[in-house]
Amino acid sequence: MYRLRLARYAFGRFRLHFGSTLRLVATLMAVLATVGSLLCIVDLLLYVGFDHNPSDAGLLRKGLRTVQAVFAANVVAGFLKDPRAALRDTKLLKWIVDMGVLLTIAVWIYPRPAHPWIGWLDAVLYSRTFLFGVLAAYSLVNLSYTLIRVMSCRTNPSLLLSVSFLFFIIVGSLVLMLPKCTVVPLSYADSLFVSTSAVCITGLCPVDVSATFTPMGLLVLAILIQIGGLGVLTFTSFFAMFFSGGPSIYSQLMLRDMVYSRSLNALLPTLLYVLAFTLAIEAAGAVAIYFTVPQALGLEVNERIIFSAFLSLSSFCNAGFTNIAGGMSNPALMSGNQSIYIVCSLVVLAGAIGFPILVNFKDVVVLKFKKLRARIRGRRISTPVHVYDLNTKIVLATTSIILIVGTLGFFVLEYHNTLAGMSLRDKCAQSLFNALTPRSAGFASVNPASFLPATLLLVMVQMWIGGASQSMAGGIKVNTLAVVLLNLRSVVHSHKGVPAWNRSIAIPSVRRAHAVLVLSLMAFIAYAFIILVLEPGQSVKALLFEVVSALFTVGSSLGITGELSDSSKVVLSTAMFVGRVGILSLLMGVLPHRRDASCHYPQDSVIIN
Repeated sequence: MYRLRLARYAFGRFRLHFGSTLRLVATLMAVLATVGSLLCIVDLLLYVGFDHNPSDAGLLRKGLRTVQAVFAANVVAGFLKDPRAALRDTKLLKWIVDMGVLLTIAVWIYPRPAHPWIGWLDAVLYSRTFLFGVLAAYSLVNLSYTLIRVMSCRTNPSLLLSVSFLFFIIVGSLVLMLPKCTVVPLSYADSLFVSTSAVCITGLCPVDVSATFTPMGLLVLAILIQIGGLGVLTFTSFFAMFFSGGPSIYSQLMLRDMVYSRSLNALLPTLLYVLAFTLAIEAAGAVAIYFTVPQALGLEVNERIIFSAFLSLSSFCNAGFTNIAGGMSNPALMSGNQSIYIVCSLVVLAGAIGFPILVNFKDVVVLKFKKLRARIRGRRISTPVHVYDLNTKIVLATTSIILIVGTLGFFVLEYHNTLAGMSLRDKCAQSLFNALTPRSAGFASVNPASFLPATLLLVMVQMWIGGASQSMAGGIKVNTLAVVLLNLRSVVHSHKGVPAWNRSIAIPSVRRAHAVLVLSLMAFIAYAFIILVLEPGQSVKALLFEVVSALFTVGSSLGITGELSDSSKVVLSTAMFVGRVGILSLLMGVLPHRRDASCHYPQDSVIIN
């Protein structure tokens, strides 16, 4: 009996020691896998972006093999640490990625058979494309889940958002300088400017995109635009939650506020809706653009597909980049039937209206289908009092008013100027396009440098306003403008609250709207002053237009972007970054939070008239 107890005690101690050792090894492997994920991405970029001699290529492949071994060890250690938790919590697609890593190890160890049973499977498993794809997928998932764990440590969300954008801007600037990305060498100042413009979905560019970037460079540019448009945290959070699951309550609350989810249970569905809307609209836009591209443009089938896909992506993300000479003012496009401008306008509008509105539309369509099905079955279902929420009503009303005023204003002002010589149909299409794109997209079919002064003022006001909140658009947002105007109406009519559509807007929203408006004007004055000092030889009108375009992430220009000095390009790059992240969010992330003592002070009045 004594020996049995002693054996049980020894086994228990061994099991405890082995378990703690295994947990330590798993933690160490997780850290190494995170570092390896970064090194893997760098290694893949170097391998794909440069032409290498055999020795350098072999060295890079050895690096990938080392990272591959670390990934496989991390998969095994993570499973052995707690098999029950791994089986319970790990998502199906995460299992697929993990099994893909282990499969690459098996393929690495097992020599390629001379006579395989299945030829195509053998060609896939032993190809570099399969290996690189699995390593890239695992790196992406692992880094995304690492970001979620960082968010769980109660990191300031505004600061984390700013740092994530800055990270992709710097990485993008380095990748765009790879020899296989450009036809001609690109200076780092220009590369940084283009990367910032892409991640911040602005569209300002000091070089000709079609003549500077190769197909690989356009692919990198498209990835930066897509990541910047969706938002870095939205993009990575989807991968982390959908592949790995199990984020903390704090990180879920932070993500809920970022994607405008109404509850934690709806967080993952909302993320899926955002990605589904994005891919569906971009795909539909690409197909529509493909069939509206005029034959006079002279594109081959593959070039036409690339052009359509890139333009649809750039339109929905309100990025303003095009990959043909002359952009949207290309003579072949202008002499066509104008259908491509109508399609692009619709895709731009879909990107600028905001994901909350698209989700609300989806809810309305689902509700109508439920009511129709219930009516067919002879039943009744309860419907909410407000099918469209207040945010949707404000955005739709304000957007419609601004779009109508902008289109009519452009049509009247430019009728005998830049629109002269066009048919009435073409003038209407161009008026709609050039009234919608200054809101954030930055496309220009007619030269803004030829606009009348009144038109330029109208365009700059639209650039300042931008699109809707939680959208691809920039500016102070139509939500902000609407709340400020509604508050102005309440002050004029001596109302205690700010009513709108039988609702009362919350005071914190009113205060935030006024803060955003004031900060936008202060930032514009500061950046305008700096640029005017740095560029004394340029036109004041052109410089102010450039500042508005950069700060409110629009991308329109009067043609001086390429003529600016490197210092001015860096300053405008910071303006694009500030405009995309948000001045208020940036200040909230950088400045420390102080205890609110205002509720303990007595109220007093300030003379304002």
